[in-house]
Amino acid sequence: MNIDEIIELALKEDLGDGDHTSLATIPAGAFSQARLLVKEEGVLCGIDIARRVFHRLDPQLEFIPLLTDGHKIQTGDIAFIIRGNPVSILSGERLALNFMQRLSGIATQTRRIVDAIEGYNVKLLDTRKTTPLLRELEKYAVRTGGGHNHRFGLFDMILIKDNHVDFAGGISQAIRAVHRYLEARNLDLKIEIEVRNFDELEQVLAEGSVHRIMLDNFAPADLRRAIDRIGGRYETEASGGITLANIRDYAATGVDYI
Repeated sequence: MNIDEIIELALKEDLGDGDHTSLATIPAGAFSQARLLVKEEGVLCGIDIARRVFHRLDPQLEFIPLLTDGHKIQTGDIAFIIRGNPVSILSGERLALNFMQRLSGIATQTRRIVDAIEGYNVKLLDTRKTTPLLRELEKYAVRTGGGHNHRFGLFDMILIKDNHVDFAGGISQAIRAVHRYLEARNLDLKIEIEVRNFDELEQVLAEGSVHRIMLDNFAPADLRRAIDRIGGRYETEASGGITLANIRDYAATGVDYI
């Protein structure tokens, strides 16, 4: 679902057949101005989404952005000014704010984590654990905060996890089955495989034919040892048990992605 479709459905959800309170109380031909006042420090995200919300309701509204996405905001900053029909402004302001508050929260938290691993050659990735139907927006917010996107869905990358290995009958069988599947369907997808211990890692290294190895729930010392064992042959990714308090220890191992 693209951004315009998300906005269209969100407006239908909120407006129904109209903002009857505003339509009943605001005189025809009225003109007004509003501004978005920042109340908390963070990273701004969603300015263009807000513009698109307002202009979907009323193309005659004048939207004046004063800040851009990715800007480090402070309490008291003004993000944008909107001028025009007050019925249109009030009909769109809650949806615009809902989008901006959520996306700015994601961007702010992402920046906080990115700052924690500053100085190391590692990229912070997101996941598919997103709000249903808002994935495109939330992944955009991650990028705005300085993070990077992992796969968008189940269709644009192969990620072999333990349940896939179990059903395939083993690590080698799973990797080979993936290659047969991709060849039969003429698909060109990157292949990542998850390992949970050194035994599984050795099986992957013996089989090869992957692009990235996800090292799941490895302690930093074990992660460093695993990365040394991989020796640059494959991209490496750390996951599981990683928090803001310990992420710098993981970044220091030389892993490519967290």
